Amino acid sequence: MINMNNSDIGSQLRQAHGITRRYLVTNGFDGALTMLGLMVGFETAGQGVDLAVAINACLGAAVALLASGLSSAYLSEAAERQKELHDLEAALLRDLTDSHQGRASRAIPILVALVNGLSPFCISLIIMTPLWLADRGLINLPVSPFLAGMAIALGLIFLLGIFLGRISKTFWLWMGLRTLIIGLVTVAVIVVSQGVV
Repeated sequence: MINMNNSDIGSQLRQAHGITRRYLVTNGFDGALTMLGLMVGFETAGQGVDLAVAINACLGAAVALLASGLSSAYLSEAAERQKELHDLEAALLRDLTDSHQGRASRAIPILVALVNGLSPFCISLIIMTPLWLADRGLINLPVSPFLAGMAIALGLIFLLGIFLGRISKTFWLWMGLRTLIIGLVTVAVIVVSQGVV
């Protein structure tokens, strides 16, 4: 017979920590690249883009990333945890709904979903900050708020790369530069594609 103990639950929580960390980086990267793309698009569109319209478009994308991250992560993780719990119940020949394992299998998908949804949402809001401040006349930037947003997005992409380097125990600067290059290539592709259309 299989015995459940605290080490099993601790192992599951450590596994969840690794999953949430990956989701934080992956979806944070998605959020930063999405906002970067929007900023580049607005900047290359010329002076005719109204800040209020741009803010609404960016906010709509941020909310969509939040909803997508929350729902997709919760549904997939809940299904996986439910399957693991059912397999364990079959092996133990008992109901684990009210056990530590059962509670963990219900709590972990919620935690993962929150990280998966909030990471791109929060990063998107940070990148949008220059637009809000400029729209309300709180700052007078030497460049357009879209260029400022692009700079923030590229900076956050670089920081996510550094975080990845720390996790993988590789040279942090190289990982930061690799992710930054991805961001710069994205900008170049958008600019070139807009010139072609």
